[in-house]
Amino acid sequence: MTTILWFRQDLRLASQAAVAAAAAEGPVVPVYILDDVTPGEWRIGGAQRWWLHHSLLALADSLHERGSRLILRRGRCADELHKLCEETGAARVHALRHYEPWWRSAEEEVASRAELCLHDGNQLAPPEEVRNGSGQAFKIYTPFWRALQQHLPPPSPVPAPDRIEAPARWPVSESLEGWELLPTQPNWAAEFPALWSPGEGTAQEQLAAFAPKVGTYLDSRNLPSEEGTSRLSSHLHFGEISPASIYHRAAEAGEEAGDKFVKELAWRDFTQGQMLAHPDIGERHARDAFNRFPWRRAGDARDDFAAWTSGLTGYPIVDAGMRQLWRVGWIHNRVRMIVASFLVKHLLIDWRDGARWFWDTLIDADYGNNSVNWQWIAGSGFDSNQFVRIMAPLTQSAKFDAAGYIRQWVPELSSLTDEEIHDPDDADARPSAYPPKIIGHKEARARALAAYARTAG
Repeated sequence: MTTILWFRQDLRLASQAAVAAAAAEGPVVPVYILDDVTPGEWRIGGAQRWWLHHSLLALADSLHERGSRLILRRGRCADELHKLCEETGAARVHALRHYEPWWRSAEEEVASRAELCLHDGNQLAPPEEVRNGSGQAFKIYTPFWRALQQHLPPPSPVPAPDRIEAPARWPVSESLEGWELLPTQPNWAAEFPALWSPGEGTAQEQLAAFAPKVGTYLDSRNLPSEEGTSRLSSHLHFGEISPASIYHRAAEAGEEAGDKFVKELAWRDFTQGQMLAHPDIGERHARDAFNRFPWRRAGDARDDFAAWTSGLTGYPIVDAGMRQLWRVGWIHNRVRMIVASFLVKHLLIDWRDGARWFWDTLIDADYGNNSVNWQWIAGSGFDSNQFVRIMAPLTQSAKFDAAGYIRQWVPELSSLTDEEIHDPDDADARPSAYPPKIIGHKEARARALAAYARTAG
């Protein structure tokens, strides 16, 4: 009996329980469905589409090597899977479980029309199993981490099957080029290929390249001018590599060396649990007090929002980060916090506007991570940074030695010294081609604290 293998954000063949289960049953029809309907406003953004195009090419090649192929369909997942079952005579669909609210809705609908076999494997542990004493999702990370450790290590990764049996007749597939996932006029992703290579094979190569650096991750991850981060976030988001594979490779570095990096993986699991318990986490403040906060929305503060998105705020570390985002679809870990804090606290623009911008421009935009991290910065999350702890971007820039990073992304400032480049205005060294600060730090801080006082009413 032919079975359907439904791919989503799990574009790999190794350490993939749905692949293993389907391959063990007989003929398999692997399918990816581009569904822009079910997610509604959360359909994947532009930068993610670039990655998706290349990741699907890589997955198709891997399937071909094993005697199979990838079927492409476009439309509502539940409808397209129902059609495929009718076309192939399949009664069963295998897939990895997902926790985004739209995917859970799709899974329910698919299960009402076919036998849906869901498998775990996109987290270190299933969120339903990591619960507090009341059986609820954890709202605070530290007790979550303690509870998660009871479920570690995750199962060891398993290799991809050597061969995947093909059906007697293949259903019709759409053309990947016909989906027009790549930008053309203009091609704003022109610099992406020099930095990124989507696919399961390159995900494993990236993990191997990063493994020797795990021991220095605690310090180097905060230095934008160095290559201290793993660059695995996009591979992980698209499921080209399993969290279990990363965990076990990090563990080889030893408990102390790999602990901080594993905690970053665990934070991803934490946000999945938050998303499962609060599906509207990307649209609603976790703390009701922030409903009284006098946010400026992007439409009302369009000039300030435009300056932020364009990297023209007059704060070099902020501008470097936002220009890096636009040009390569990614921002350094430390700089993400700085640019997000600047939008929320210096400009008082609603975190949801920033999260939406990230959703469209980040290649690794993940609903759970993106939403919880923005709420952490805003202070509106269950487990979040206090709003009154206002990040000073100029101080952060110098503290984390970002001079080289700024020179790379803000060439107008490349001639400045390390002492001048973090705050050209204060050093009286700002070139005429670079804008002055759109608001002073002290002024912004005072305005932010006054606005926050409104939440106490």
